[in-house]
Amino acid sequence: MLKLISIILVFGVIVFIHEFGHFIVAKLNHVKVLEFSIGMGPAIAKFGKKETKYCLRLLPIGGYVMMDGQYEDSDDENAFNNKPAFVKLMVLLAGPFFNFILAFILGTIICHVSYIDPAQIKSVEPNSAAAEAGIEAGDTIISLNGDRVYNFREIQLFRMTNDPTEPIEVCYERDGKRYDTTVRLKQDKDGNYLFGIVGDYRAAKDFREEMKFGLCEVRLQMVSVIQTFRMMFNKGFSLDYFAGPVGIADAVGNVIDSATEAAEETNSNVFLMVLLNVVNFTVLLSANLGFMNLLPIPALDGGKILVVIIEAVMRKKMSQKAQMVINGIGVAIILLLMVAVLFNDIGKLFK
Repeated sequence: MLKLISIILVFGVIVFIHEFGHFIVAKLNHVKVLEFSIGMGPAIAKFGKKETKYCLRLLPIGGYVMMDGQYEDSDDENAFNNKPAFVKLMVLLAGPFFNFILAFILGTIICHVSYIDPAQIKSVEPNSAAAEAGIEAGDTIISLNGDRVYNFREIQLFRMTNDPTEPIEVCYERDGKRYDTTVRLKQDKDGNYLFGIVGDYRAAKDFREEMKFGLCEVRLQMVSVIQTFRMMFNKGFSLDYFAGPVGIADAVGNVIDSATEAAEETNSNVFLMVLLNVVNFTVLLSANLGFMNLLPIPALDGGKILVVIIEAVMRKKMSQKAQMVINGIGVAIILLLMVAVLFNDIGKLFK
């Protein structure tokens, strides 16, 4: 029951915040909203007698805000198609932006009640790759191969998503001065390539630092998505890089199981441990949803944003028929991918 409630809440909150972003910005700009819907499929609850209907639908796997003039021509002055380009852009950007805001707020809460992980080195293993490169305890990693680093998990992410046999150009700070060095990861007896450093996980000093690392949580998830795409293009396309509702639900279940076991082993509060881990997973999903929706793919917010920008540059509206064809192709591709991912997720459950 805890797993089921957590899965529904995680999906519901993320989808609601995304759609509410579109909805509230549309309303503030006097765009006529016909329907605000959470969930997909048959409606199980409806209310609203004015211009906007509010619906709760059976399947908790998505949602939408239907605006007048969004997919067909409308003569209403408040229709989406008759609004200026900057209004359209604000409405379309609002959904992903609200997902980033949610991830930031939840990330800040986690940093307040738990810990932060600055890219500062707590200790260095003797004779390790880091030690041989001159890195010492107390140093702060600034960048890896020119990529800025803000927290310790970014160092771990870099190590997991890059060729371990290649040397790493490291910029670090010590006593206010910055130094450059080259680190060549060393293998242990099991063949694992190790940096040889331990992160400084600690409580935040004040609310300002909590907010800073709450923002870093959002950045970490976005960097993770970018690195995943880079790996996908370098190593070849694989459905294992994606997860649908079944895969995400299974992941939420695994998060709860792991948190429960950890709480029992450390005699911690089980409910608090589960809650923190579920909230952390929500940060990951919300940031991912926001980022993915900004990709310039037809039918996603990013594809619609691209159309608005093209119209503004060309100073000519694209016909609704052309937009419907483009969106139709995008929807077909996304549905095919969703079906493929669904079967792949189900296959993983049986393995």
